[in-house]
Amino acid sequence: MEKFTKLSGVAAPMPLINIDTDMIIPKQFLKTIKRTGLGVHLFDEMRYDADGNEIPDFVLNKPAYRNAQILIAGENFGCGSSREHAPWALLDFGIRCVIAPSFADIFYSNCFKNGILPIELPQEQVDVLMEDAERGENARITVDLENQTVSASDGTEFHFDIDPFKKHCLLNGLDDIALTLEKAAAIDSFEARYKAQMPWV
Repeated sequence: MEKFTKLSGVAAPMPLINIDTDMIIPKQFLKTIKRTGLGVHLFDEMRYDADGNEIPDFVLNKPAYRNAQILIAGENFGCGSSREHAPWALLDFGIRCVIAPSFADIFYSNCFKNGILPIELPQEQVDVLMEDAERGENARITVDLENQTVSASDGTEFHFDIDPFKKHCLLNGLDDIALTLEKAAAIDSFEARYKAQMPWV
């Protein structure tokens, strides 16, 4: 998993509440178990018309936001089913951080497991960042995980809270597998002792 330390990039404004996981990645794209290739289908039903053509007014189809790395959204982001494909699609598109007043619990946890930083901020602070993001690609928002700050393009800075363990994992690029591998020596030692004590197993 790629480490997350500091990110300065274009933020796409999506001032909608209750953006659910089916909106993020519709059910017809859930057949794959690969984490790559889903970015093209991110927000598929909002992004394309019935013939597969891009809808020009959708934010991620606008030239200013095609390379957005940050998403500013409304409350209860990631609600609905618990599909892990949702953060996979966001990450594959290039989104490394989502900022919203609140998140659905399972989606929030899945983000950390996939190298995405979900940041909860009070609505009034999200409103400031949303307005900043609406200025387009000239307004770059900076996220500093080490110092737990988000800075708007004019330097306005907000502090966010994060669980220390989740912060550690993101800073060091540790997913569940990598965390287990950190204990590989202890696991090998246990297995060797176990075999010696019970060779018949």
